[in-house]
Amino acid sequence: MSDRTFDIELQLLIDAIYHRYHYDFREYATASIKRRARAALSRLGCPTLSQLQERLLREPALFSQLLNILTVPVSDLFRDPSYFLTIRRTVVPLLRTYPSLKVWVAGCSTGEEVYSLAILLREERLLERTLIYATDINPDSLQKAEAGVYPVDRLPSFTENHRRSGARASLSEYYRAAYGLAVFDKSLRRQIVFSDHSLATDNVFAEVQFVSCRNVLIYFNRLLQDRAVGLFSESLCRKGFLGIGAKESLRFSSHGRAFREVAPGERLFQKQDVA
Repeated sequence: MSDRTFDIELQLLIDAIYHRYHYDFREYATASIKRRARAALSRLGCPTLSQLQERLLREPALFSQLLNILTVPVSDLFRDPSYFLTIRRTVVPLLRTYPSLKVWVAGCSTGEEVYSLAILLREERLLERTLIYATDINPDSLQKAEAGVYPVDRLPSFTENHRRSGARASLSEYYRAAYGLAVFDKSLRRQIVFSDHSLATDNVFAEVQFVSCRNVLIYFNRLLQDRAVGLFSESLCRKGFLGIGAKESLRFSSHGRAFREVAPGERLFQKQDVA
């Protein structure tokens, strides 16, 4: 199949997904969506995107499998520990000044970052007055996030990341392990609302003090990145904080001037008043 034919079929597939299932991948980064589409052909046993499109239109059950390939649900507990250490040192002191808190984890995947923030907030004595919104476009990922169950072979890296994040307790206090699985404490989930939300199509749903959306913007093209940053700016209260991924930037966003970087290198920003 020529590259030109592949590009045409990919555009038709993306349009079909949008019209049939109401998921919008039209503004995702081209290189990323191409790479995932090729992986989908191999994993779903389709020789061409046209055949995949035909099956999707007639086999709704196939879409959940494709969605897991297109959205790449990959995360880790306390991923990039220095980011969380900086939150403790720079963001938490200001969060303490609010009588109640709302935090939005956008693109929460299978929940590792959500539990990281919930544990951090508990250790900083803020969790009980915090409501965490955990959102993603993938219902399978959200279901796994809400369950809070992970293989025990991931615990060594989880534990080391937690320690390096400035931990004030042992990670073992927050989960119980049995039969090869680690189940995180239900008391953490009491402060979390899991919900589907698309940064491509949905709007602001709450005012929050902190937004964490890490390693999501890199999969969007410039237009969709700008839309997402605009949503974050609208959602954040005055002087609220935004955290993004280590390889992401606000430099090219039309909303970038609404933020100032408070922790160079850690991609933590504070919303500022713009004249």
